[in-house]
Amino acid sequence: MKVTVNKKAFHDYFILEKYIAGIVLLGCEVKSIRAGRINLKDSHVKFKSSEAFLVNTHIAKYDKNYFHEHYDETRSRKLLLHKRESKKLQEKVATQGVSIVPLKVFFSKHNFVKIEIAVVKGKKLYDKKQVKKEADIKRQTEQELKGY
Repeated sequence: MKVTVNKKAFHDYFILEKYIAGIVLLGCEVKSIRAGRINLKDSHVKFKSSEAFLVNTHIAKYDKNYFHEHYDETRSRKLLLHKRESKKLQEKVATQGVSIVPLKVFFSKHNFVKIEIAVVKGKKLYDKKQVKKEADIKRQTEQELKGY
C-alpha cells in the first residue's frame, strides 16, 4: 500500500539507483503515516558514523498522542540498511557528488513502514525543459494515433 510519493524528486533529479529501507519510527508516527500525514518534499538522507538518517521529513502530530509538547515533527529518523548497502551509498555520496533522496513511503505486506530511497543527480534547467518537451511530443503522438 503506497502512502506518499515525492513528485518533486522526479522533477528535480535524474534517478540513478533505487533502494528499499526500513525506518525507525514511534508508534504515533506510524499511525500518522497510516492517515497519510507525511511530507517528503524537502527531505534527504545524511550519514552519521556509517549510519543513514532521514532528515527533514515532516510527519504530522497524531491527534490522540499524549506527549504533543515533546514531539518534533521533522526529527532525524534512522534508516535500516545492510552494512554493505550503507557503505556503498556513503562512498557514492563522497566520491561521485550525488545525493540520496526518498521517493516514496509504503507499507510492506507484513505492515512494516518502508521507504524507497534513490541515488540521484540534480537536473539543470535545460534538462527539465528537454524532459518536458519530450513528454509533450509523446503526448501529441499518442493523441494523433488515438484519433485515427
